[in-house]
Amino acid sequence: MNRAAVIALTALAPASWGSTYAVTTEFLPPDRPLFTALVRALPAGLLLLAVSRTLPRGAWWWKSAVLGALNIGAFFPLLFLAAYRLPGGVAAVLGALGPLVVIGLSALLLGERASTRAVLAAIAGAFGVTMVVLKAGAALDTAGVLAGAASSVSMAAGTVLTKRWGRPEGAGPLALTGWQLTAGGLLILPVALLLEGAPPALDGRAVFGYGYLALVNTGLAYWLWFQGIARLGATSATLLGPLSPLTAAVIGWAALGQSLGPVQIAGMALAFAATVAGQLPGRTPAAVRPLTGSFSPAEQNVRKDSMDLSDRVLRR
Repeated sequence: MNRAAVIALTALAPASWGSTYAVTTEFLPPDRPLFTALVRALPAGLLLLAVSRTLPRGAWWWKSAVLGALNIGAFFPLLFLAAYRLPGGVAAVLGALGPLVVIGLSALLLGERASTRAVLAAIAGAFGVTMVVLKAGAALDTAGVLAGAASSVSMAAGTVLTKRWGRPEGAGPLALTGWQLTAGGLLILPVALLLEGAPPALDGRAVFGYGYLALVNTGLAYWLWFQGIARLGATSATLLGPLSPLTAAVIGWAALGQSLGPVQIAGMALAFAATVAGQLPGRTPAAVRPLTGSFSPAEQNVRKDSMDLSDRVLRR
């Protein structure tokens, strides 16, 4: 599969996530963020486990738990907490800062130094999203801001570690996605029961909404997302992130009767241009050189020992 096709498929994930707000407000019972997060993650994870029929082995039990916590179990509740305590525009802007966090963590954990174009694309994308969603006089809530920032860091860390660890031999993207969704869902389950109690009564609209969120918005979208990270790299994949608030804005205009003024339209154009610029081919980012090639045998051993030490530190 060529790079353009991989980018297009990966972009479907953040585009799908942009529909979450509309589905939540139009189809689901109100004020049940943790139950919604649980239904998004656990059924989809168990379904993918049943389809792949592959369980983690060895170190991948704890690696799956860590990735599931970062990408799902911590990210979903923090995201919903920020959405409930902040105006939607503020929460979206905090989420749009994720690519910058990924760039920093990629340099630290992957040895990748992002190109100037990638950094500028991340900044321009965040600024464009700000123009689209941030309203004048938006109120700030300390807990909401902290939750929004933590959700961005959690997802960014999960994205970078997903690239760093790859996946074990014999396990496909479907299995890896199932492991993370199940681990994240199991982490959310006791918190949802403790804070929100028994599940609410569901009508046909709610069943449809939860089914869409679990199967399309989460199961399919995260499968495409994790494949994209593996093939494109953490930075390139996360630079597709602005498509989520842009999709939400388009759905709000087309289906919910929300207005788009000149500033919002200009912001959409800027964010979309930044997203495209972040995917253009260029020079390979500077990174740690491989252990073979121009290194002497002694130099190779020193670098290998250094990387082994880094892995042991991460496991603690």
